[in-house]
Amino acid sequence: MMIGVDLIEIERVERALERYPGFKDRCFTKAEQAYCDSRANPAQHYAARFAAKEAVGKALGSGVLFTWREIEIRGRPKPGVALTGRTQKWAEKVGAGQIDLSMTHSRELAAAICLVSPDA
Repeated sequence: MMIGVDLIEIERVERALERYPGFKDRCFTKAEQAYCDSRANPAQHYAARFAAKEAVGKALGSGVLFTWREIEIRGRPKPGVALTGRTQKWAEKVGAGQIDLSMTHSRELAAAICLVSPDA
């Protein structure tokens, strides 16, 4: 089993969304953007997905090898993970199987934990 966890301040993501027009396109897929932008407080949802991507990268042990859009956070109420590109190839190389993810947020913080089971 491989585990990854991440915690981020929602305000930090909110500032990035305001200051850097390319932040959304660099870090999030169109589907993720559509979901987050449809919510009452988009920054909370962007922050949770950002933390989730970090947690997945940590669990896979890929560090900064991945590009942000190669890890897509999908689904509700239980989030799922879809990998593409180099990140998918890395996951296969390290024998990653099922990827389980949990995300949460408060007013100030967003967190995610990822558990990657070995490929059966």
